[in-house]
Amino acid sequence: MEHIYPIFDKMLTRTDKEELLGQQGLMVWFTGLSGSGKSTIAIALERELQKRHFLCRILDGDNIRSGINNNLGFSAEDRIENIRRIAEVGKLFVDTGIITIAAFISPNNDIREMAANIIGKDDFVEVYVSTPIEECERRDVKGLYAKARKGEIKNFTGISAPFEAPLHPALSLDTSRLSLEESVNQLLELILPKVTKKQNI
Repeated sequence: MEHIYPIFDKMLTRTDKEELLGQQGLMVWFTGLSGSGKSTIAIALERELQKRHFLCRILDGDNIRSGINNNLGFSAEDRIENIRRIAEVGKLFVDTGIITIAAFISPNNDIREMAANIIGKDDFVEVYVSTPIEECERRDVKGLYAKARKGEIKNFTGISAPFEAPLHPALSLDTSRLSLEESVNQLLELILPKVTKKQNI
């Protein structure tokens, strides 16, 4: 009778999850200034991948800062912890076979290197939304640059805090020169070969 319920002591693997979904997990990490177009491109990319029957999850400031990271501010230490937690959550999604799209300023190379190391460099695709600050400031949808210029927002990236451009991004997209469609098409060319299960190509 003790053998009625066999014991399975090993969790299903990432490969098992990817077989179920028919895709390979990947982290697409967008970095760039506030207003550069990260979230807009991320949302458009998710829609295009969904049309092709890929399961995706977007992680951005709105759904992370209001939830798992709602106890963090914008000090240097809190910014690092913010990205560390995002990377740890992202790794869980990637290891489940989900194409994960992160859209965060993540303003310096060390912080992005930390994220890549947590997630795994083979699963980490860094995309630099390289829109010039003049264009970002012109858009200023949330009025953040204006407040930063007045000193109402401290440590604002690009104004009172530095932004380091990625040294070797997998792709750079300047939304002052490229249309949304052009940006997404370049991303699809880069990403589709990485997420398509070999037998489905």
